[in-house]
Amino acid sequence: MDYAIRAEGLVRRFGATTALAGVDLAVPTGTVFGLLGPNGAGKTTAVRVLATLLRADEGHATVGGFDVVRDAHRVRQLIGLTGQYASVDETLTGAENLLLIGRLLGLSRADAKQRARQLLADFQLSDAADRAAKTFSGGMRRRLDLAASLVGRPQVLFLDEPTTGLDPRSRNDLWDIVRALVSDGVTVLLTTQYLEEADQLAGEIAVVDHGRVIAQGTPEELKAKTGGQTLTVRPSDLADLGTVTAIAGEVSGATPEVAQNAVTVAVNDPGVLPAVVSRLDAAEIAVAELALRGASLDEVFLSLTGHRAEDAEAGTDLERTSA
Repeated sequence: MDYAIRAEGLVRRFGATTALAGVDLAVPTGTVFGLLGPNGAGKTTAVRVLATLLRADEGHATVGGFDVVRDAHRVRQLIGLTGQYASVDETLTGAENLLLIGRLLGLSRADAKQRARQLLADFQLSDAADRAAKTFSGGMRRRLDLAASLVGRPQVLFLDEPTTGLDPRSRNDLWDIVRALVSDGVTVLLTTQYLEEADQLAGEIAVVDHGRVIAQGTPEELKAKTGGQTLTVRPSDLADLGTVTAIAGEVSGATPEVAQNAVTVAVNDPGVLPAVVSRLDAAEIAVAELALRGASLDEVFLSLTGHRAEDAEAGTDLERTSA
C-alpha cells in the first residue's frame, strides 16, 4: 500500500508537558484519515510536526516520501494546511487573499488570478470575490480559508478542526468539498472532536489521548471494539422514567444513563431486549421509543478515554499556544 504520511515514535515536549508521547501513523494515499481526541490530546501538535511547523524531539516522519526535517522545503511544496481559525486577511477581498497567496507561491500574476477565479467558483464565492473578508459569514470564511490552502494544488491537505463553530449547513458543505478533494486524489489528515464528522469522512481513525494513539481502525472496527450494543428506551410518560431506568439496569446488569428523557444502557446479551419488553409490559409502561443498535463513535470515545467528546472542551490544549 502507498502511504502519503508516515510517522514513527513522534515525541514533542513543551517544558514539563509531553504533547506527543510516541505517535505512530500511516496514512494511505488518497484517503481521509481522522485524528480523534480531546483538547490537549496532541492532535494539533502532530499536525504541526507533519507540516514542518514544529520539530519533534524524538522520532521521524515523512510526507509524500520526504523527511519533514531533512526535506522540509520539499514537504511544504506538497502540502496545504487549514487551521482551527480562519487565517485569511480580513482587510483584503476574497480574490485579493487568493491572489496574494498565489504570488507568494511563485505563480505569475496571470496564473494567480486564474487560480483565484477558479477556486472562488469552486467554493461558491464568486459573488463575494470583491468583498472584504471581514464581511463574510463564518461559513464563507472557512470556505475561503480552505480555498487558500488549495492554491498550490497540494497532494496532502491537513485540516485541523476545520468545521469548529460552523452551523450544520456550512459543515455539510465543507464535508462535500473534502469528499470532492479526495475523489481527485488528495490525501486528507483531519483532526476533529466531532464524532459524526469522523464517521462521515474518515476511512480510518486514530484515537489520540495524552499524546498517544490508544486505538486505530475503520469507524466500524472501532465501534466493534466496544462490544455489544446499546438499548434505548424512551417512555411515553416521563413519570415512568425512574421505573424504566431500574428495569433496564436490573435486566442488563449494567448502569443505565438518562439523557433527553431516554434511558440508554450497554447490552451484551441478545436476550436483554425481549426481557426488558416483558418487564415493561408487566409494569404497563408505554414507550415512545425502543431501539437496539450498534455502538456509536461517541460510545467508542467514552470507552477509550473515559469521557464523552463534549466533555473534552474543558481540556487545556497547550499545543495551541506553544511554539
